[in-house]
Amino acid sequence: MSDARQIEAEIYERLSKVIDPELGRSVTDLGMIAAIEATPADANVDTDAYDVTVHVELTVPGCPLSETITNQINGAVSSYPGAQLNTHIEVGSMSCDKLADLVADLKAERKQNPFSKPGVKTRIFAITSGKGGVGKSSVTANLAATFAALGYDTAAIDADIYGFSLPRLFGVHTQPTNLNGMLMPVTAWGVKLISIGMFAGADRAILWRGPRLQRSLEQFLSDVWWGEPDVLLLDLAPGTGDMAISVAQALPNAELVVVTTPQPSASDIAVRSGLVALQVPMKVRGVVENMSYYEHKGEKLEIFGAGGGQRVAEQLTEALGYDVPLMAQLPLEPEVRETGEAGRPAVLTSEGALRTDGIGQTFRSLAERLMAL
Repeated sequence: MSDARQIEAEIYERLSKVIDPELGRSVTDLGMIAAIEATPADANVDTDAYDVTVHVELTVPGCPLSETITNQINGAVSSYPGAQLNTHIEVGSMSCDKLADLVADLKAERKQNPFSKPGVKTRIFAITSGKGGVGKSSVTANLAATFAALGYDTAAIDADIYGFSLPRLFGVHTQPTNLNGMLMPVTAWGVKLISIGMFAGADRAILWRGPRLQRSLEQFLSDVWWGEPDVLLLDLAPGTGDMAISVAQALPNAELVVVTTPQPSASDIAVRSGLVALQVPMKVRGVVENMSYYEHKGEKLEIFGAGGGQRVAEQLTEALGYDVPLMAQLPLEPEVRETGEAGRPAVLTSEGALRTDGIGQTFRSLAERLMAL
């Protein structure tokens, strides 16, 4: 029996390397391994074969990632080199009291917006525009998908409370898992997402202002378990309204990326969204010009004019007193809209890999430039 106890201890150690994909902690640290039982497969025969039963307690019944977790546990046990194991996994869920204690411990570690703490390593990019219809959300979605495809732990908040669109662009039709008041973001195409559009009744008009609007952002930051992402993107509402000010107050380390289209009617207004940085402690990292041209038979047709992105970059550089570069010029491609509305960021292949053609290379370059400084 001493061999059985040793096997149980060694398997428990192996399971400490299995990470819950939502909480980012090992299943042992989270108390998800209730028991491990190892018994000789045949007590009458001298053999190295054992029956091993692992009792797993998931955080909630019907956890959407239960199969992923149990597959990882099964793999960790089955690959045990010291003996031949016949693995059995029994899956249940935590008691209400145990779950409450776990959530209390996790919240105790947070207590506040985790992205405003000193020493936080998450790079935060707030994607903004002067007006709607310039493709700001599409840029956010494809940039987030690019970061994830490049191997960054990536999160995105749909902070456009009035015109949320990230759930549709990522093909999300489910709600976040609720752990006793703490929400797990929905993961799609490698990106952890939260949006008011994921909740019941979100299709109704929302007329939040001031404190209530700011509270919605605080909840997205503090009441959602993000782990420690490398990159956080925020899709802001167009213009310079309450949400932009709320982001500046909650995330003073955020960096603005201004999206515009080439025509003056868009670029002139886009400058105003960047000038928010004169009033709040945020830096404008650069400008992205969307719908720059349409390529037809090898010719670049400037359907919406030309030069808007460069005008915005130059005006912001002069007004802010530091270099605000034009970081990317994105073509007008019907595929971006069609693929995005079908629920997959157009920068990805159907298998989820970053495309290696023009749009993939452009977004890769943009992501690398943003992370370079």
